[in-house]
Amino acid sequence: MPGLGVTREPATADQAAPHAVARWCAMQGWPVHPLAPGRKTPAGNCKACKGRQHPPAGCPCLSQGRPCHGFHAATTDLARIDAWWSRTPSWGVGVACGGADLIVIDVDAHSSAVPDRSLLLPGIAIHDTVDLRGLASGFETLALLAALRRQPSPADDDSTLRVRTPSGGLHVWYRNPYPTIRFRCSTGSGRNAALAWQVDVRADGGYIVAPTTRTVQGTYVREGPARLPAPLPDWLGKELVRTGHVIQPRPTRTRSAAPGRSRPRTTPNGHRVLAPLLLDVTECARTPEGASFTAKLNKAAYTAGGLAAAGHLEPQAARTLLLEAAETARPQQSFRNERIVDDAFAAGSVRPFRLEGKS
Repeated sequence: MPGLGVTREPATADQAAPHAVARWCAMQGWPVHPLAPGRKTPAGNCKACKGRQHPPAGCPCLSQGRPCHGFHAATTDLARIDAWWSRTPSWGVGVACGGADLIVIDVDAHSSAVPDRSLLLPGIAIHDTVDLRGLASGFETLALLAALRRQPSPADDDSTLRVRTPSGGLHVWYRNPYPTIRFRCSTGSGRNAALAWQVDVRADGGYIVAPTTRTVQGTYVREGPARLPAPLPDWLGKELVRTGHVIQPRPTRTRSAAPGRSRPRTTPNGHRVLAPLLLDVTECARTPEGASFTAKLNKAAYTAGGLAAAGHLEPQAARTLLLEAAETARPQQSFRNERIVDDAFAAGSVRPFRLEGKS
């Protein structure tokens, strides 16, 4: 990356100190926040925040300039950045995608069973005559999507910043050319939550690991000649719209609740559908690991989004129920719970869940 120092590019830019990387990112207008040393997750909250498990809104740490609640603390204030990384030089660097107007295509190369062809590209039927031999990761599904649109794969786009991840995946960084249109993140754990199988999106409400950040698994390394993100290609923007990644405005959702009402009402039919999914989530409390908690919470939130869009649930009521269930099962990860719920709920909200004929 050029200019990883304050005024010029260090001699070994791809091995620059996190402090220099953070400053350079901020000078591009990209808000940054610390990552825990050797990890790709945000630096831990202060002791008080961990104990109370409260949401970011109103957290005193943020107003006092402490790096609490991950990307919610992201800043371009160089004085604050200097204070953070001078105190803890081993912190990695996270970039808040929304504040930076970034859309990052996250291509995974995880070793997992390839799903049925009907699940590879959400909303696109892949004909039986298409030969899928050799398909094993997000690189192939992204290439398949691009080929269907007669476009080159973003994974091969050397006009934009690309970063190789320690696990063998790839982050393809793009700049949002239409900032008035906001895109959401996707977790990729649900059928309709990703751009493609093993291809996720990092945008508003999420962050991305900056190049040169070192973790115990390895280093995030810039790949190719480009040092900066190129504008998001039009065809890829249309795919994000098609797959429900556009954030739908919800201007009156939280303000319409009557003061003092702790839990807004839900309709009987909507609650009847959502209740067993919430139970699946809460039952994960019995099993600390291996309970498929993320998948179950994603499914519940996605369904709730569809029910709310069809008028069967009040959105704020549904979110309250989802977060209560998540906190029961995994109280130590409130921030992650909120992200899963909001991402999946947004995905479901663009596909209304009709209950006609259901009892």
